Amino acid sequence: MTQGAIAAGHEQTAEAARIMLREGGNAFDAALAAMAAACVAEPVLASLGGGGFLLARAADADPVVYDFFVQTPRRRRPLGEIDFRPIVADFGDAQQEFHIGLGAAATPGAVKGLFRIHRDLGRLPLSLILEPARQLALEGVAVNPLQHYIATIVEPILRATPPAFALHASPTNPEKLAGPGERVAMPDFAACLDALAAEGEDLFYRGELAAVLTRDCHEQGGWLTRDDLTAYQVEKRRPLGLDYRDARIYTNPAPSLGGMLIGFALELMRQTRPPPRDRLGQLRWLARAMALTQHMRNESELHRHLHDDERLRELLADWELRCRELLREHPGATRGTTQISILDGEGNLASMTLSNGEGCGYVLPGSGIMINNMLGEEDLNPGGFHVWPTDRRIASMMAPSALYMGDGSLVATGSGGSNRIRSAILQVMSNLIDHGMAVDEAVEAPRVHFEAGLLNLEPPVPAEAPEALGDEFPKQRLWQGRNLFFGGAHTVRLHPDGRLEGLGDPRRGGVFLRV
Repeated sequence: MTQGAIAAGHEQTAEAARIMLREGGNAFDAALAAMAAACVAEPVLASLGGGGFLLARAADADPVVYDFFVQTPRRRRPLGEIDFRPIVADFGDAQQEFHIGLGAAATPGAVKGLFRIHRDLGRLPLSLILEPARQLALEGVAVNPLQHYIATIVEPILRATPPAFALHASPTNPEKLAGPGERVAMPDFAACLDALAAEGEDLFYRGELAAVLTRDCHEQGGWLTRDDLTAYQVEKRRPLGLDYRDARIYTNPAPSLGGMLIGFALELMRQTRPPPRDRLGQLRWLARAMALTQHMRNESELHRHLHDDERLRELLADWELRCRELLREHPGATRGTTQISILDGEGNLASMTLSNGEGCGYVLPGSGIMINNMLGEEDLNPGGFHVWPTDRRIASMMAPSALYMGDGSLVATGSGGSNRIRSAILQVMSNLIDHGMAVDEAVEAPRVHFEAGLLNLEPPVPAEAPEALGDEFPKQRLWQGRNLFFGGAHTVRLHPDGRLEGLGDPRRGGVFLRV
C-alpha cells in the first residue's frame, strides 16, 4: 500500500484514487483512476470527450506538464453548414451564455492523455486503473446535491439531445433530471472503458469510435475529420516556473493562459507585502492585482500571441518592468472543470485539471461520452467565434500547479471555474505563502474575483468594504453565500516529516482522503 493524500471534487472520484494507492500504485496511477471515475461521478465537469492537463512531479525529478487539452480543427467548412447555437446557463446571481452543437466541438485529447501518462508514469495495469470507473458506471452513482445543482445550471445543454439527457435522467421519471440520492448508471461508458483497455487509444482516434464521430460531424454540422483525430498528439511541456517570496511555483505554461496570468498577478503582489490582519486591506490588495492583470491582458492582447513563442518570451521577460510601471500608474497596490490533486508518500505529485466545457449536447453513440463544446466557449475564444487558427491548441485558463514551499513542504493545487480559475489558485497560493495558513484555512477563506470591470465578493465581507472599495471598484456584486462560481481549489500538502494534509474545496463538493 502506498501512503498518500487526495483532494478531488467527488467522493467516488477520490475513492478511485485511494483504491489505486492501496493497490500499491503511485500518484499518477491514482490520478488516472480518478480521471476516469470523475467522468461518471462528475459527468457535467469531466468527460473523455474533452481534455486537460497534468502537472506531474515524479519523486526527485523536475516537474513536467502533460498537455492533453483540445485542438482546433485542421480545416474549415462553410459556416452555413455548422451546427452552432447559444444557450444561457443560470448561476443564480449571474448568467452566462454558452454555445453548443457539433460545431462547438474541438478535437478531444483526454483519451490520448490517459494512455500517454500511463505509458510514461504509471505502475499498475491500465485495466486495473479503469476498474473503479467501470464499476461505478455499471452500478451507478447516487447524485449528490452539488452535481444536481450543476446539472440544473446547464439543463438546456443536457436537453439538447435525447442521448445527452439520458446520461442525467431520473431512473424513475426519464423526463426529469435525476434528483439528489437517485442513482444513475452509464452502461455504455462501462463497455467503452472495457474496449479501451483491450484495444487501446486507437479505438477512439482511428477505429470504430473515430469513424462514428467523424461521420456524425460530417452529416450533422461538425468540423472534425479523420485527420483531426489521427494527427492529435499529447504535448509534454516545461512548466512555467515562478519565485514568490520564499516559495518556488510551477504552473501551466503557454499556450495556456491561466498560468501566465497567475504569474503576472504574483509578480504584482511580490512588489508589496500583504496588509497584515486587515481584511479590507487584503481585499483591496488582491482586487488591485487582479484588475491590473486584466489590464495587462487586454493591453497586450495576450491572446493574440499564444502561438508566437518569441513574442511570449518577450512578454514574460518584461513582467517585472511592466509590473513596476503599472504600480507607478496605480499607486497603492469558466467552467465545467474539475481538479484532482494527489501526493503520495514517495514524493510523487499529480495535479490534474479536466474540462469538457459544458459539453456540446452530442453523445458519441455506444460510448456514453459527451463531446466538448470548447469552440463555443467565449472565455476560450476572446477574439470571437469561428476565427480560431487551424490545428492549434486552444488556450485555457486551467493551471494545475505545484508549490515548493520555503519550509520544504510540497503542495499540489489547481481549480475548476473558467475565468475564476486564476483568481482561486492565486488566493490559495497567497494564503499559504503570505499568511502561513494551513491548507483547510487557505482553501476555505472567502474569495474575490475581478473581471470586465466587476468586482465579485464572496461572503463574509466586512460591512465597510463595499463603500470603501467603491472609489476604485464602483461595480460590485456581493454574493449571498459561498458559491461554485469562485472555483474549486482542491489542495494537498506533504510536509518534510511525512505529514499529509489537504482539503477538497467545499464550493465544488470537494473531498479529502488520506491513505
